[in-house]
Amino acid sequence: MGNLMSTSFAPECTPLKQKYDGCFNEWYSEKFLKGKSTTNECEDLWFEYQECVKKHMTEQKLDKMLDDARKEAPFENGGALLNPDDEKNKKK
Repeated sequence: MGNLMSTSFAPECTPLKQKYDGCFNEWYSEKFLKGKSTTNECEDLWFEYQECVKKHMTEQKLDKMLDDARKEAPFENGGALLNPDDEKNKKK
């Protein structure tokens, strides 16, 4: 079956994901952790993979579902959960 972590939800994107994962893992372990580089050298591969995923999310109408879910339960404060006391203060 293979490593599930190396597959994408869209099979067409799996080769791009595997290419990015390999690049990132090598950069992270061989350069970043050793203090040789702080710039992600795999960024272009990430954007290429991300575009593939976005395309397939749109084709499967998942992007609309995500937008609807975000409207129903939006992240606030940059994704950080609000302190319950903050909610009380907003209603005053």
